[in-house]
Amino acid sequence: MERKRHWEQIYTHKPVDEVSWFQPHPDYSLRLITAANISKTEPMIDVGGGASRLVDALLEDGYGDVGVLDISATALRLASARLAERAEQVQWFEADVMEFKPPRSYALWHDRAVFHFLVEPAERWAYRQCLERGLRAGGQLVIATFALDGPEQCSNLPVQRYSEESLSAELGDGYRLLDSLTEVHITPAQKEQHFVYCRFQKR
Repeated sequence: MERKRHWEQIYTHKPVDEVSWFQPHPDYSLRLITAANISKTEPMIDVGGGASRLVDALLEDGYGDVGVLDISATALRLASARLAERAEQVQWFEADVMEFKPPRSYALWHDRAVFHFLVEPAERWAYRQCLERGLRAGGQLVIATFALDGPEQCSNLPVQRYSEESLSAELGDGYRLLDSLTEVHITPAQKEQHFVYCRFQKR
């Protein structure tokens, strides 16, 4: 409940385009999602999607089976309101990913900046259990975290930083690294944050 309260307060009291993770357009995520080369009719889910504009871009690109998961009801309402009538094309899930019960098996799982908030081994284990249930065999995972030279905290919370090697090790042998990118994200406050993006395939 404390985790949920934290994120509800952020989305309630701060404009979406002022949070540090805001992107006008999710270019790096889209590059790796496009590289996954899945059919646009296959199901995908954006974990921790919040009020991100990735869902807008996916719908515009013709993806027709998109889900968005976030712990914050406020964030999901903001995204839904922004999409207006198109919001009906999206499956919205309000839940903590560590407690989420995926209703189906997805072809692609996207996560930009959720996993790095899981600083305790038990939290990462719970996430991996959810991922294991929610991503089909042969499905692809696009995941972005703070890089080794990224911030040590975000939104007043500690984070775990990764390289592509340490992220691969954390996910385990069940996931094969296919691709990776690095990004210097410029926050709305004009600060640099270094990210690593990785694309994996579930064996």
